Amino acid sequence: MPFLGQDWRSPGWRWVKTEDGWKRCEPFSPALEDGNNQLNDISHTVIITGDDEKDVYSTEDCEFAAKKRKKDHFRNNTDSQCFYREKWIYVHKESTKERHGYCTLGEAFNRLDFSSAIQDIRRFNYVVKLLQLIAKSQLTSLSGAAQKNYFNILDKIVRKVMEDQYNPRLIKDLLQDLSSTLCILIRGVGKSVLVGNINIWICRLETILLWQQQLKNLQMNKQVNNGLTLMDLPLHMLNNILYRFSDGWDIITLGQVTPTLYMLSEDRQLWKKLCQYHFAEKQFCRHLIPSEKGHIDWKLMYFALQKYYPIKEQYGDTLHFCRHCSILFWK
Repeated sequence: MPFLGQDWRSPGWRWVKTEDGWKRCEPFSPALEDGNNQLNDISHTVIITGDDEKDVYSTEDCEFAAKKRKKDHFRNNTDSQCFYREKWIYVHKESTKERHGYCTLGEAFNRLDFSSAIQDIRRFNYVVKLLQLIAKSQLTSLSGAAQKNYFNILDKIVRKVMEDQYNPRLIKDLLQDLSSTLCILIRGVGKSVLVGNINIWICRLETILLWQQQLKNLQMNKQVNNGLTLMDLPLHMLNNILYRFSDGWDIITLGQVTPTLYMLSEDRQLWKKLCQYHFAEKQFCRHLIPSEKGHIDWKLMYFALQKYYPIKEQYGDTLHFCRHCSILFWK
């Protein structure tokens, strides 16, 4: 039965089918409360009080009260007031009579579940990279609620890195880009568009500088393990592990652990494969760097090409977009 209402854009009235035909459903309607069969069609909820008295409420009233209690509890909870637990969002490309507004970056950032995504090791690097891209170019387009979510998630990321020492170099790059952008925006406060009070942004900049100092003083905890370690593996397995790395800085960092790993990290064939993976042949042919022996120094080639061309990025899990449904979602 189609909904009919005064406004064609509104959901309309709720209609139920009875023996006499379709009738409009209204809470506490006398016409629909005469018979037991009509009571079943309306599907009221019976609530028994402590005094054994029965109060009859409509299903719609109960649902409305439950939603209101949930909303009040959600607003009173200061720890999660800015986070949503959804894993997808509609991407509205245009505004229509039925739907006003577009899907902004701030709305997508608010609705997607980034708070729990940083706890997943497969999504952690992807979320940090996304925050870094926003810090470079889209920081001024975030709304006030999106800004609050942004810095709350950033706070959780810093805490996670301080606790488990996972990939601190990636967070240092993010904070460096964010602090540089904020310094430029605060200096040109009259020329740039910053949502919010300038004093709030100054406090956020001071917080970022404090985070940078904490990460700078971060000490890696020495793990005490009497079981099998990385150095107990044979050389060919260690070499295969190094060939799985896609970042040159990770190879250099691992090579500083032991002399054996340093010898494996200086392999010319390893750096050649890394250059061939990230860059096309025409790109590194333009920037050949010969060594003293006349051979190509592939290690220097990698870092030289990294300044001119972007490298390929690998993530365990990313956001996906369905072109048919126009939905942005986590896999």
